[in-house]
Amino acid sequence: MRLPRIVGAAAVVVSTLTVLLTPGAAHAAPGETIVLPVRDALAALAVQDEDRTGYERTKFRHWVDADRDGCNTRSEVLFEEAVTAPQQGANCAVTGGSWYSPYDDTYFTQARALDIDHLVPLAEAWDSGASAWTAAERQAYANDLDDARALIAVSAASNRSKADQDPTTWQPPATGYRCTYATDWVAIKTRWTLAVDPAEQTAISEILDTCPNAPIEVTRAR
Repeated sequence: MRLPRIVGAAAVVVSTLTVLLTPGAAHAAPGETIVLPVRDALAALAVQDEDRTGYERTKFRHWVDADRDGCNTRSEVLFEEAVTAPQQGANCAVTGGSWYSPYDDTYFTQARALDIDHLVPLAEAWDSGASAWTAAERQAYANDLDDARALIAVSAASNRSKADQDPTTWQPPATGYRCTYATDWVAIKTRWTLAVDPAEQTAISEILDTCPNAPIEVTRAR
């Protein structure tokens, strides 16, 4: 099952090496946890032009049942992010429950009204470095339940409005969520060692200029 997001030093597993606020923190190895201010994390990301050559959504196999408990990734996120817990039926069918979509500040009581959004879209990941990954790495990215910021239950309307855009051209309609959105975007790009393009870097920086320079805690996936 999906692990809940826990903030603070107590969240770091004892066996995990944590690199705290050091100049080389952004270059930690896979499995290491880093903590640094979000603006520093943004500055540490590689900056390069995007290239979508060869992208196909099918190259990111998603909604798998990685732990073989009968629930695929979509269902795992729905159960984890429910405001009111739904019932789990046969074949992990989701009934009842309620959810909050932070993109548009709206509540829902039907799971079918929700999409599970890759906060950093699959196409954006491809453009930013995932084109060079193995199929297994792309599958891991597309089903990342180990960082609660990676996948998020939101209204289908907001998810489809966003599509594969980055913060240069799309930001959540709920303006009060934009600091969290930009911060989580940087966290996921840091986790997966993805680049930003110059316009994207500028757009995120402009958002973060209006936000607290909060520390982010990220465990490197690669």
